Amino acid sequence: MGDFDTNLWSHPRLVAAVTSEDWGAVFRTYRQLTGASQMKLGERVGLVQPDVSDVERGRRRVTSAEVRQRIVSGLGIPPELLSGGVPSDASPVPALALAGPALDEDLLARVTNAVDGGQHVDSATLDWLDGLLAEHRRAEDFIGSRPLVDIMRQQLRTVVDLYAGARGPLEERVVRLAAEHAQFLAWMAQDQGQSAAALAWYDRSHEWALEAGDANMAATTLSMKAHMAWSGGRGARCVRLAEAARWSAPGASLGVQGMAAQMEARGHALSQDGDRARRLLDEAQDLIGRAAQHPEDEPPWMYFYDETWFTLQRGMAALHFRDWQGAADHITVGLDALPKNYRRDRAWYRSCLAHALAGGGEPERAVAVALEALPDASAIGRPHAWNELHTTAAVLMRQGGAEGRQLAEALRASD
Repeated sequence: MGDFDTNLWSHPRLVAAVTSEDWGAVFRTYRQLTGASQMKLGERVGLVQPDVSDVERGRRRVTSAEVRQRIVSGLGIPPELLSGGVPSDASPVPALALAGPALDEDLLARVTNAVDGGQHVDSATLDWLDGLLAEHRRAEDFIGSRPLVDIMRQQLRTVVDLYAGARGPLEERVVRLAAEHAQFLAWMAQDQGQSAAALAWYDRSHEWALEAGDANMAATTLSMKAHMAWSGGRGARCVRLAEAARWSAPGASLGVQGMAAQMEARGHALSQDGDRARRLLDEAQDLIGRAAQHPEDEPPWMYFYDETWFTLQRGMAALHFRDWQGAADHITVGLDALPKNYRRDRAWYRSCLAHALAGGGEPERAVAVALEALPDASAIGRPHAWNELHTTAAVLMRQGGAEGRQLAEALRASD
């Protein structure tokens, strides 16, 4: 039984627990039916394992609308099971369903009829869906992935339903659009620490990209799988996947090639191969500069890949080499230029900056930066930024000063 199998939510014990909002019973029954551990369930809903245990035992009640929404989104609970629906203030995104290009009455009718099988798909419908996906990608930078998962699943179903009515060049375009949606769902699963789901979505996206002849998406999915390998500490696998992204899609844009070169550099940095890492970073930076001269040639999901982002990656490579000052310098410069609405990314890089400062023997600055990152790391930066803050606290604790205890206490208070 898959974690988000709709049959799961037809189980009478789960239905009873959800409709009565007995979250302890929801956790217990969900784990019994899926075999998930308390730690794994906690990763999905943004709670640490002791809190999951307390909820199951009735020692902690779920009273926060934000925590309630994390449980609903993280476990994939169908909204029709909720007694009153999700509170309107629990999620800031219901209106995003129409946040893309203006949807006039005529276009609305075409979209509806196309999905219902009433007529063939047209370019205007697909243009609107393209714009809608772009809006959701940018919204995710600000609000994080959890509130968007269900919306994007529904949107992908709409795109897949359109395939039956597509003809000629539009058929290929629908498949390409499906590949983009699957890649975005993969990224959101990866962002939430759901590695198996992310890999499955990346594989599906890659398959659809090949079917549509989309070299950019085919290469991007391999680069993102390389990113997953890097996140898991697997340098050699990261290198192999990044190399595959380059040789398997020679028609990819300069920016997409640069992303692959940068990911290969990350893998070498993780494996402490400094010469190769630096050479590939230089190559990637050259590709970025050339891509910036023709932004119209880059796919829409590469909007983030610019000099600022690349400066941050140099900082991450320096972090692997324990070049604490170099890491802090590069990450500081990148953070200063990173858009303020990139809340999740800012939480992540601030957490990495705190780690660099702690490693470099600047405990007071490390704690100040970590505390600045803490609210967003707790709200939308789990598990990655959150784990990095715990790593920073551990580094400070080993140094024996009061700063490690201060940060550890702040992290516990925010759990």
